[in-house]
Amino acid sequence: MANILDVSTEDNLQYQFFPVAHGSVTFKVRAANDAHIALTMGPQESDPMYEVFIGGWGNTKSVIRRNRTKPDKVEIETPQILNGGEFRGFWVRWDGGIISAGRENEVIPFISWTDPEPFPIGFVGVCTGWGASGTWKIEEGAEFDTPDKLDYKFGPVATGLLEFEYRGPHNCHVFLGSAPGEVNPMYEVILGGWENTQSVIRNCRQKPDKVTLPTPGIMNPNEFKKFLIEWKCGRLLVRQGSDGAVLMEWVDPNPFPITHFGVRTGYGARGNWRISHFAKSGQIPPPSAPSAAALYANPPGYPGAGAGGAGVWADASGGQVPPGAVVGGQDASGEPLYVARAVHEGATVPGKLVASHGCAYVPWGGQEHGKPEYQVLVGGPNNWVPTSGSNVPPGAFPGGQSEDGETLFVGRVRHEGSITTGKVQQSHGVCYISFGGQELGFPEYEILMP
Repeated sequence: MANILDVSTEDNLQYQFFPVAHGSVTFKVRAANDAHIALTMGPQESDPMYEVFIGGWGNTKSVIRRNRTKPDKVEIETPQILNGGEFRGFWVRWDGGIISAGRENEVIPFISWTDPEPFPIGFVGVCTGWGASGTWKIEEGAEFDTPDKLDYKFGPVATGLLEFEYRGPHNCHVFLGSAPGEVNPMYEVILGGWENTQSVIRNCRQKPDKVTLPTPGIMNPNEFKKFLIEWKCGRLLVRQGSDGAVLMEWVDPNPFPITHFGVRTGYGARGNWRISHFAKSGQIPPPSAPSAAALYANPPGYPGAGAGGAGVWADASGGQVPPGAVVGGQDASGEPLYVARAVHEGATVPGKLVASHGCAYVPWGGQEHGKPEYQVLVGGPNNWVPTSGSNVPPGAFPGGQSEDGETLFVGRVRHEGSITTGKVQQSHGVCYISFGGQELGFPEYEILMP
């Protein structure tokens, strides 16, 4: 079952990125020249990265480039390899540092290069330029196997949904976590475990399991069975793919951002998988917003109240993004992060709103805390000034207060491909952000100014 993503690229050499779960992507492209493919760790054009240019230089040659530097690693003559009037099929693969590209239905690549210092690839980007626009049909969802080994195969997630099909006798294991490895915090969904008699939801590999459900005969070694796993602000849902019926549900009181999934089999089972990894139109409802564009007044005593019209805090919940919300950064997936704050343990803590997760996150006490009820900065400043330590510039925008009454300011830092907003606590000399389930402190940061 092919999983097709239709993409149009303009004549502007700007990559459009999407996540990939394994080491290849196949596609058809209709372009007169210059079909460019980028392989990266994150959803942006940043080093390290590989680029495969197909039909460049007036549709006369193709090259492989690393980190946007010349000379190119390999160059080959490929006259008329593209066509502006018809789709041409290709594949690109990466395995053990070997980057290769070939034509549809041809096993031997027409271009290949081995990187002595390979890096993990989580995203693919496509673009066109140099006088050409392009239409792409990108396929990512080929079947792959998992051995009887209990070792996860990992991939990045794009939204709060994972759709997959599994064919195997039992023990379909799915991991959800904040890193491509078996590290806490993490969830595990086991379908058809215990010799295909029951299914469970497990948190951080701890027992007892959070949910246990008798599911005799749920898996079949001769037939693909489809399932969907959804997560939003700590609410984990496992659904039947055939009719969407909920199989299992659990709400984590301490949710964390999920950035990766993993799949595996074991206990005598081998599995065959089809992962639908692209976000499909209409699959995830967009974050809702208040029907009226009204601005909300600060509650009495909140820092920043009456700050000369320099923005107000709007009450919101469940992923709502009020009109005029201030974008403070972006997640590693490319999703915008909004300036938000929430009450926790008597403090009003600045943090980030991740709309697709259905909640805001605030850093406090060494941990990341998900908050389904929060406030979003609306119509406020977006002027970020670099600083460090306890050097808070005069007039910095106040965003909250600690449980001890200390004013907390709004800051942001760059971390692991993201620009993440958080709290600046002057007495500590750092900007704290919530990331991967933790509270992380950075002495170098940017602070929000009016």
